[in-house]
Amino acid sequence: MDIIFRPIHELSEALRSGDISSVELTEAFLRRIKDVDGRIHAYITVMEDDALRMAEKADERLRKKDAISPLTGIPVSLKDIFCTVNTKTTCASRILEDFVPPYDATVVRRLKDAGAVILGKTNMDEFAMGSSTENSAFFTTLNPWDLGRVPGGSSGGSASAVCACECTASIGTDTGGSIRQPASFCGVVGLKPTYGRVSRYGMVAFASSLDQAGPITRNVTDSAIVLSVIAGHDPKDATSIDAPVPDYTSFLKKDIKGLRIGIPMEYFIEGMDREVEEYVRKAVDLLKESGGEVVDVSLPHTEYAISVYYLVATAEASSNLARYDGVKYGLRVKGRGDLIDMYKETRDRGFGSEVKRRIMLGTYSLSAGYYDAYYRKASQVRTLIRRDFEEAFRRCDVIVTPTSPTPPFRVGERVEDPLTMYLSDVFTISCNLAGIPGISIPCGFTRDGLPVGLQILGRPLDEGTILRVAYTYEQATEWHRRYPDLGERPS
Repeated sequence: MDIIFRPIHELSEALRSGDISSVELTEAFLRRIKDVDGRIHAYITVMEDDALRMAEKADERLRKKDAISPLTGIPVSLKDIFCTVNTKTTCASRILEDFVPPYDATVVRRLKDAGAVILGKTNMDEFAMGSSTENSAFFTTLNPWDLGRVPGGSSGGSASAVCACECTASIGTDTGGSIRQPASFCGVVGLKPTYGRVSRYGMVAFASSLDQAGPITRNVTDSAIVLSVIAGHDPKDATSIDAPVPDYTSFLKKDIKGLRIGIPMEYFIEGMDREVEEYVRKAVDLLKESGGEVVDVSLPHTEYAISVYYLVATAEASSNLARYDGVKYGLRVKGRGDLIDMYKETRDRGFGSEVKRRIMLGTYSLSAGYYDAYYRKASQVRTLIRRDFEEAFRRCDVIVTPTSPTPPFRVGERVEDPLTMYLSDVFTISCNLAGIPGISIPCGFTRDGLPVGLQILGRPLDEGTILRVAYTYEQATEWHRRYPDLGERPS
């Protein structure tokens, strides 16, 4: 079996034993990127020289057995929303096309401290605003299972890169489903931790009360390994939670006997794809056979989640993106007149249509005379959504739902219909509004060979339990062992 198809936990053992070197492993992934990324378009920037230097340093650590972690020598990628010192961070936007940060994001620093090798920066919807990666200012990333379909978004480049074995894992961000939905569309594992569990320092902001970084991997074990490295308190992030970080791999037991699995009726809606519902219900049956106790729960304010999200998120985006004015960094377009004219020209040329749409929506909802009617009311309903989950978790330990109501849709299918595009995240948004952790794992493939995702939600800071349930299901199935046909495949 070619080494690029092997999971992190196996590669880590091979590196420690000396069966392979990090340089050899990194070169194999760089070859893979050259072989397939011309079709997938997952990467904005490939850091070939930097990656090989990191690999050499990792090999030195491995030889000396000095500060070795499970990620030492392991090639990973980053969504191009994390600041990387001396390497461009574009957010897939023209306004930051040539921006080179002077520092690393905390997530990046923790990966480097663990000895991980960073292969490059992956494509995304501009400023993480989108559900298909079609909103990138540079190019559209394609789904490795069907090159005519989207990989989801906004972390579509990360999910595609992991799916196509162009890296072992990638760090994405999730504001309303942007890790879990692309993981579902690409048939991989995507974990959104509890809000505040992973530092946001150095992660370019979209909606500050919703954004959270997390891993996209090929299996649940690797997700637990990566989360153990990147999680933890950071004094540079005022929203960071000061709580101990467990070894998440210790929760990976094929035992869910007695765990109560909540099934919310609000997540099985009219219009949901029939095959998606079929596979999710089969997954619930399997969890029941594995010892779980299935109970019905209700999340009555779910119907308001989309409306609340697109008020809260756009309002925060309007505030956060006000800093891109052509003065301090990024694109500057000379205006024909005064300073205000320069601002207008810079933002007009620098931002894409979806980003402009959300800035305008957010600015309107925050404007005088409308704040109470829109943003304040949305914040109040957000509290009700959070309380729904608190009440549901009195009756269950985890909540299981579909990740997306449909399999991946075709490229261009929803570009001209923003509302239909926004509904792609109907099952993932509430998790962010409530600040709870969620994971998406593959649970089947449609007749057309397209992945279906199962979402597992947990109590705040209870990533361990959702990983335990996900691992139990994964080990009882073979979905995570499938790879798209891009030429060379595992033997």
